[in-house]
Amino acid sequence: MPRTRTRSIAILLSVAALLLGMQSAVVTAKSPKILEFDTMIGVPDGMTGTKAPIRGINGGGIAWTLATAKGELSTAGHLEVEVTGLVLAAGGNAGSNPSAAFRGLVSCLNDDGAPVSVSTDPFPATTGPAASGGGNSKIEATLSLPDPCIAPIVFVTSAGGSWFASTGG
Repeated sequence: MPRTRTRSIAILLSVAALLLGMQSAVVTAKSPKILEFDTMIGVPDGMTGTKAPIRGINGGGIAWTLATAKGELSTAGHLEVEVTGLVLAAGGNAGSNPSAAFRGLVSCLNDDGAPVSVSTDPFPATTGPAASGGGNSKIEATLSLPDPCIAPIVFVTSAGGSWFASTGG
């Protein structure tokens, strides 16, 4: 009886070690981060519309502001962005988000120095005043980035592609 118990414990420990080794291999296989951020900036009035595009990307038609943002971008193109309180900063609807969907957009410079931008599909965003939870969204997608992806900028945009918030706060 004691030998059977010892054998069972040895088998159990071997299986546990194998599973831990597999988990470690999966964690190790995760792509390195190109960019990790804990802040973004809403489009200021001086950069709205076509006043001052960034890498050819126009700002939203009116100024935007946000409460918080965080995210990361991996070398494999995995993008995660979470924003709260991304709302209009001016106008009659100031403090409120009228857009039911946001997109994530990554702009890189390729090896020739030319800008290349890739965008996610639309992700749901809460509408209404920030005080009632408006302007919240979680974007998560894998994009096909240029190789290399030099000086990436991450944007949160409208469904049409105008930026509301950008890294570089």
